[in-house]
Amino acid sequence: MQSIKDKVAIVGMGCTKFGERWDASADDMIIEAAIEAYQDAGIEQKDIQAAWVGTMFSGDTGRTLSEPLKLNYIPVTRVENMCATGSDAMRNAAYAVAAGVYDVVLALGFDKLKDTGWAGLGDVPFPGTGRGIIGSQGMSGPSAFALLATAYFAKYGLSPAEGKRMIGMISVNSHRNGAKHPKAHLRREVTIEQVLNAPIIAWPLGLFDCCGVTDGAAAAILVRAEDAKNFRADPVRIKALQISVGQSQGFSRSDFDYTSVYETVHAGKRAFAEAGIENPRKELSMAQVHDCFSITQAVILEDLGISPRGRIKEDIDSGFFELTGGLPVQTDGGLKSFGHPIGATGLRMMYEVYKQIQGKCAERQLKNPKMGLTHNLGGFPASATVSCCIAGL
Repeated sequence: MQSIKDKVAIVGMGCTKFGERWDASADDMIIEAAIEAYQDAGIEQKDIQAAWVGTMFSGDTGRTLSEPLKLNYIPVTRVENMCATGSDAMRNAAYAVAAGVYDVVLALGFDKLKDTGWAGLGDVPFPGTGRGIIGSQGMSGPSAFALLATAYFAKYGLSPAEGKRMIGMISVNSHRNGAKHPKAHLRREVTIEQVLNAPIIAWPLGLFDCCGVTDGAAAAILVRAEDAKNFRADPVRIKALQISVGQSQGFSRSDFDYTSVYETVHAGKRAFAEAGIENPRKELSMAQVHDCFSITQAVILEDLGISPRGRIKEDIDSGFFELTGGLPVQTDGGLKSFGHPIGATGLRMMYEVYKQIQGKCAERQLKNPKMGLTHNLGGFPASATVSCCIAGL
C-alpha cells in the first residue's frame, strides 16, 4: 500500500467567522472562505482545476459549489461523510493531486444550520432499525455521548463529582483558547463553577459540555508537494489522511463498554503509521480533536494513545493539554468555541494547524510547532465514521 506522506501540500486556506450568520447566506460563506484561500495561495479562481465540496445539510450536488463560485465546466464533487465530511473533502482532493490527475485543487466544507432551526436534539434512529428503539424517540446526540461519561466514570472509579469536574476542565480550557480566536462563535472564558452549575442536557453533560449548532465554511488549496514552493515559502505538507468507518459493532457486541470508539483507535493507528509517528504524545505539536461533547475529547485522546487508558484525568489536572502544556489540544477553542457546522469542521481544524505551523496565531501561537493532528468523529460512539489527518513541515 502506498502512502500519501509528503506528496501533497496545502498552500492556501480560508475560514469564515463561525456563528449565527444571519447576515450571510450559504453562498456568501462559500465565497468568503474561497476568496481567503485564493488570496492566501496567491492564485486566481481560473487556476482551480477541480474541486470537492463537503456539506451534510446545506447542499445537494456539486452545483452547491460551482454556482456561487462560478466554477464553469470543471469537475466538482459533493462529499458527505457525517462529521468527517470536511476532512473527507480534503482527502478526496489530496488523493487526486497525489495521483497526478490535477495540479491545483480546491476542497471546501460548509453548513448553514441556524436557519434550519435544528437544535441537535432530534430523534436519531439506531443503525439498521430505521427508527429509534428507546421508546419511540430514538437517541439524541447528547444522550448517546453521555453514555461515554457514565461508563468511563464507572470503569475507572471516578465519583460523579470527580468525573464531572474532570470533563468540566476540558470545557474551561477550550473556552479559554476560543476567547482568543477572532473567528470563533463563543468568545468568552468560563469558570469551572459555571460549567458545574450549568443546566444539565443529558447527565453528566451540562450546557457547557455540549458544542453548539452554528454556521461556517472553510477551504483549502492543495498542490503537489514538489510544486508548493512556487506558491509560497511556508507550505504545510500532508503527512497522513485516514478514515475508518464502522459496522455498528458497538450496537451488536455484548463486550462494548462505551469507554472507547473502535473507529478512532483504527484511524489513529493507521494515520500514525502513515506519518511515521511512533509516539504521538511526544512527536505531535498539537491536536485538534472532535470535542462535540467534553467527554468525547477525553476518550479520543486515550483512543489515540496520547494519554494512558483511564488516566486522562492526570493530564487534564497537570495542564498537559493547555497552550503551554506538553501537547496543546483545541488551540483554537475546538467545537466548544466554534460550534459545529458539520461540513466545515474538519477543514476548520486544519486551518488552525496550518496557521499554527506558519506562526500566525497571535496570542494563541505555540512555540515552534512542527506537526499537528486533526480528528473528526461522526455518528455514535457505538457506530462511527472517524477521520485522522496529520500535517506539518
